[in-house]
Amino acid sequence: MTTKVVNWGDGKVKLTWKHDTSLPPREFITSVHAFCFKDEKLLLVHLNHRGWDFPGGHIEHEETPEECIKREAYEEGYVTGRCSLLGYIIVDHTENPKWNERSPYPKVGYQIFYRMDIEKLHDFEAKYESAERILINPCEVIEYYHDWNELYQEILNHAAN
Repeated sequence: MTTKVVNWGDGKVKLTWKHDTSLPPREFITSVHAFCFKDEKLLLVHLNHRGWDFPGGHIEHEETPEECIKREAYEEGYVTGRCSLLGYIIVDHTENPKWNERSPYPKVGYQIFYRMDIEKLHDFEAKYESAERILINPCEVIEYYHDWNELYQEILNHAAN
């Protein structure tokens, strides 16, 4: 388990990676993400509003976390495949003086992470929020992802095994 304190807007937030194959309560899940692999290559998508990233997003009404990541992986990377739950990052705003009851996020929330084994690369149409997709050697991810950190690295290491 790795913990890191980061700047989140104007406040500090504690992030803790927990390798756990059980899901936290649905109402506290703030986003779902996946490290997607095809022939040992990692999928990155170029999102219009933030650069290179791995697929992920927010759960829609009555969607499960796994349904969410399958939808997001298709919308952003035009890929489909099998998913396995890796665990989650606990996003703890307890020590964040900027957090309040009107915040769109819970005081303690969860970002869920999956591994997707890509079974099909569909034609890339760029209809949603991504402009491009690439498959890279996982050790090259820091050359593309500007906010890469040790939590993501630990999750990627776990996903790659």
